[in-house]
Amino acid sequence: MQTDMTGGPQPQPSPALDETKLHALMGLMVNELGAAQNAALVIIGDELGFYAALADKGPLTSDALAKATGTHERYVREWLSAQTASGFVTYEAESRRFGLSPEQAAVLADADSPVNMAGGFFALVSTYADRPKLVEAFRTGRGVCWTEHCNCLFCGTDRFFRPGYKGNLLSSWLPALDGVVEKLERGARVADIGCGFGSSTMIMAEAFPNSEFIGYDFHDASVEAAREKGRGLSNLRFELARAQDYAGGDFDLVTLFDALHDMGDPVGAARHIAGTLAPGGKVMLVEPMAGDALEENLHPVGRIFYACSTNFCVPASLGQEVGAALGAQAGQKRLEAVLREGGLTKVRRAAETPFNMVLEAAV
Repeated sequence: MQTDMTGGPQPQPSPALDETKLHALMGLMVNELGAAQNAALVIIGDELGFYAALADKGPLTSDALAKATGTHERYVREWLSAQTASGFVTYEAESRRFGLSPEQAAVLADADSPVNMAGGFFALVSTYADRPKLVEAFRTGRGVCWTEHCNCLFCGTDRFFRPGYKGNLLSSWLPALDGVVEKLERGARVADIGCGFGSSTMIMAEAFPNSEFIGYDFHDASVEAAREKGRGLSNLRFELARAQDYAGGDFDLVTLFDALHDMGDPVGAARHIAGTLAPGGKVMLVEPMAGDALEENLHPVGRIFYACSTNFCVPASLGQEVGAALGAQAGQKRLEAVLREGGLTKVRRAAETPFNMVLEAAV
């Protein structure tokens, strides 16, 4: 640093700013602030039934939507304006009516749609509510266990992933595994590890009534929620247990849906899973889609998963024994190494979507 005649430090000139790059970055920031503000409004719109009413009765004026949902028109009008500016709602200027295109309805209003994305917004409540815990974790290196988060994370995670499971599990993921569907149709034993609220387990149990399904999770509140949702299915039960030491064995299929990378000891989990397989048994590992190098994941989907991984996945792993902290974008090469170290030596990619990769593994 230069000094002036008095010997004191002299401020350095600021580097010249590239106006083109600056404007592009400012545009990105404006978009980000709008998206962050609107995220809460998406949750409100879902809770108050605005999207569902627009899909069922629309197009509607703000007054008509308020009457249909029992809400105050002035709030509804502003909400509709924000949704229209965000591209989530369509607007007819002449009639002053708002509606949803078929695509908007599929993403925001139809709970059974395989592309419904509303659930992802609910997990954001936990992101902000648990921020002080994450700040402390950054400073200390300690973890934030999955069970320490706001309850919105659990229901939001289930709502976000369930549409993808409904859209792909029966139609493409299970059929991509060697001989598994035939076993399930005849009658097989299946363990779903890290089942959460049990959506994946229930989808399979309903489709294959001759098979027995056990969902395992280490979070007691999630297990209770899964048991409540799964009432009435005689071939299904849920147990509180960890991936490294759950009871039972002779499983023809063990599944893990977006769970292995959250575990503190994924190698220990793989080793225990390998020991519980029946002869010829298979493992189906569903993980977030990712390349093996950072530069392969620098795109919108990778951005979502890296952010979720920073907020939830890495802290969850660091809060458990070993603390491997694979992260949500571990990539196939790293995942294969974990499975092979755990004794699952036969690994291949069986299927994929823009959001997930599906690995088949066996001893």
